[in-house]
Formats: sequence, structure tokens, C-alpha cells
Amino acid sequence: MKLELVSELGTWENAVLAVYALLAALPLWYLTTFFISPLRRFPGPPLAGWTNLWRMFHVRQGRYHLVIHELHKKYGPVVRIAPNVLDLDIPELTKTIYNTKAEYLKTEFYHGSSAKSNGKIIYNLFSECKPDVHALHKRPISKYYSMNGVLPLETHIDEMIAYFCQRLEENFMDGSNATESFRLEDWIAYYTWDVVGKATFSQPIGYLEKGYDFDHTLSTADTAMDYFTMVGQMPILDHLLDKNPVWRIGPPSFGNITNISIQHLMDRLQGKDTHYHNPSKPDFLDKFIEAKEKYPDVVDDMQIVSYLMINMIAGADTTGITLNAALYFSLKNPRVWNRLRAEFPARCPSDPPVVSYKSAREVPYLDAVVREAMRCHPGVAMLLERYVPNGGLNLPNGQHVPAGAVVGMNPYVTGRNKSVWGEDAEEFRPERWLRDQTRETEEAFQKRLQLMNNTDLTFGGGSRVCIGKHFGLLEVYKVIATLVSRYDVELVHPERDWETHNSFFVRQSGIEVRMSPRGC
Repeated sequence: MKLELVSELGTWENAVLAVYALLAALPLWYLTTFFISPLRRFPGPPLAGWTNLWRMFHVRQGRYHLVIHELHKKYGPVVRIAPNVLDLDIPELTKTIYNTKAEYLKTEFYHGSSAKSNGKIIYNLFSECKPDVHALHKRPISKYYSMNGVLPLETHIDEMIAYFCQRLEENFMDGSNATESFRLEDWIAYYTWDVVGKATFSQPIGYLEKGYDFDHTLSTADTAMDYFTMVGQMPILDHLLDKNPVWRIGPPSFGNITNISIQHLMDRLQGKDTHYHNPSKPDFLDKFIEAKEKYPDVVDDMQIVSYLMINMIAGADTTGITLNAALYFSLKNPRVWNRLRAEFPARCPSDPPVVSYKSAREVPYLDAVVREAMRCHPGVAMLLERYVPNGGLNLPNGQHVPAGAVVGMNPYVTGRNKSVWGEDAEEFRPERWLRDQTRETEEAFQKRLQLMNNTDLTFGGGSRVCIGKHFGLLEVYKVIATLVSRYDVELVHPERDWETHNSFFVRQSGIEVRMSPRGC
């Protein structure tokens, strides 16, 4: 017994010594890696050079984009924001880092948006970092997301915009509800989630009808995005939490959206959705099944579910953010709103209830408003991380970034670079996207426009540009044109600014408005 006790004590003492040794070694390890790091010469917050906890803290606060913008004002175009990460504000490198050759690979930051099934991590079009695998899964469906591919979905969008207007009128413009104020961002969210459901499955989820987040999917999506953004700063955490091989700890999952996607696929394959699905008006699910028939070695039922999930999760929030931004900034600047109203006369009862995409795109000023809204408030306002490839990256000032380091640009920051946007880069001025015929030649304007286009990272860039870009813009132009032509809209508290929270997507709140029918 005595020998056993001594043995146990010895084992315990060894364990304690091991812990002490580890605790003593950690500072030494941090100190050594800090001083030998090739990124040590780049400026940035001192703590950021030591640990990723610095940026995790600021991500948690929801003001990450504002913090990074201020750091660039302080330190210049290159800021070290983590031990192995540089945030760049160098417009001329945009096409280098985000090119079509996919030389700069996505980092593990994006893995947090993947799922785990039967012990295997399933990557989607957003989270897949290997260019060849991404291209393999994208190829079967890419044509369905081109502008020519999404235009046939306009009838689905028209139905939902008309219903969106109907619900706004019923709740806030008719009878005793006339002139009642409401939170615009809530109803924009109900619309964007429902319209994605309609275009994807031919059936909206039901948020517009019920007028609230009845199944908590919207709030769950926000929480899941908060999680994704946090663990992206230290990807190992995802394997300890969501991808834990023993017991999953978190976060809240998109279980409801997954179930909706699976159920719609089963119903379509078994012919049980004929009461709302019209084959003469195909939706995305029809196209995905068509891709399965054409590419059976790449697309199976689980891949279809993955496509459906990307539509639902990524297609709603980003479009809603752009709609909120365009409407909010226009209403905050009466000059802009009044010019939009002049461009889109009031719609009479004899007019179609929804403005066509063709008509909306024929108005250059609307295009300028949308582009400027996305510049001032991009849907994504975090670093779009990429690994520096073999050979490293030479910066314009002659400094060299070694291979293996992480670099990238933040659309919020590059959207305020004065060398591209001018001294008024902090202001919302749609006219910057139009030619000032009294001051610049056509050649000068085209050169300036090309620079702005090359710097625009609203939808990412290169081979990883957002696949849903055209579908989202199709909605945005039509919704804004329709609302402007049908209603008088005012901010209830124009003196107040909205509130924003950055969790990769920059969510907005506090856009309180009143609406009334616009006289014909």
C-alpha cells in the first residue's frame, strides 16, 4: 500500500511538474516567435503581434471594421493585426491577391462555415479552400448564377416584391395603421429570406406572411454568424467546439434551414410539391437537379443540399444589408432621395406593380446609389484572408512579405482609400460613379471608373467572387425602384444614426421609417 501511495504521489508530482514546465515554456515560446517573426518589422498594435486574442476581442465588440480603419489612419497602408496576418490598404494589389489564377489560397478562417456529418467535415462553395475542389463543385451550377441564368427567376422575385408591398400597406399604411412607423430592417429581412425561398424552392418560408421570425431561423443565423466570425480569428477553436469529435459544444446550427432544404428536395423528387411548384417557372432546385443529371460524378443529393444551404444562408443577409444601406443613406441625404423620386415617377394603378429589372437598370443614378451604398457599407467588412504563395509578395514600398504569411484587404477600408475615392471618401456621394461632364473628359472618367471597379471588393474578387452576385443585384435594383415609385418614405429620427454590428456581415438596426402611398 505504501509503495502504491508513493507511486501515485510520484505520478501526481510529475504531472504537476509537466504543467509548470508548460506554463514556463509558453512565455518563452511567445517571446521567441515574436522576435524571429519576419512580420515583426510591420507596424501595428503591440498586443496584436503576440496573439490572435487581440483581434478576437475587437471582433467580439462588433466594431472591428471601425478599429481597423482607424489603425490604417495611424500606421499607414500595412497593419499587422495578428502574429502572422497583415491587413493591407493598397488598391494596386487588389488584382494580385484576388486574381483568377487562385494563387493566393483562402485560409482556414473560412472553415468555420462548414458542417460536420457522420464524423466528416463537409465544405461548401464558400468554405472550400482548395481551388481545384471549389472549381469542380462550382462548374455544374455556375451558369445558373450568371445574369442570363438568374433573369428567368424575375417572375418569382416579382411575386415576392408585390407581396412585400402588400404586407407593408396592410400593416403600416391602411386604416388605423396609416402613418404608423416600423423598423425597416426587420421587414427587409423577412422579404430577403422569403424571396430566396421562393426562387430556390418556389415557396417562401413565411416571414412576410407572419410578420416575425416565427421559427427563430433569423436570430439563429445571426448567432451562427457571430460564432463563425469569432472562431475564424483562431480556427483551432472550431475543432474544439462545433467540430469536436467527442461531443459537439456549439454553435447553434442551421438545422431548420437544413431540414427545409432536405424536405423540399425529397418532395421535388417524389412529385409532392405540385401544389406550389410550376415546372414552366423553374427555380434553383430545378437547375440543381438538372446539374445532377448532367454531372452525376460530381453532384449527388447531398451536394444539392449544400447548394440549397448556400442560397438560403448567404443569399438573404447580404442582399438585405445592401437594401438597408441604399435606402438609409438615400433617406439621410434628401438630395439623393429627391433625385431618385424624380427618376422614378409615381406608379399609377394601370402600371405593373413592380418595376422591371430592365427599366431599373436604365436609370444611371440608381446604379450610382447602389454602388455607393455598397462602397460605404459593404455586406462584408472583415479581412478577406489569403495565404501568400511561394516567392512571397513584394509591396510597392519595397518591403517583402514571405510565403505562408496571411494578407488581405477589408472592403470597408479599401472603400475609404482617398487615393481612389477622393478627399470626400467618408461621404455618401453617388455622383462619384457618374461622369462630371463639366470637369472631366470621357477618357478621364473611364480611367477613374476602372480604378474604382478594380478596387471594389463588395463581392470579393478573382476566382472566388461571390456566386450569388447577379441574383442579389437583380433584387436590389428592382426593390429600390419599386419602393421609390410606390411610396413616400421618411426617417422617423433623421438626426439619429443607425446601429451596426460587424460579424463578417455588417448587420444594421434602428432604421425606423414611415411610409405612405405616393400619389399618381
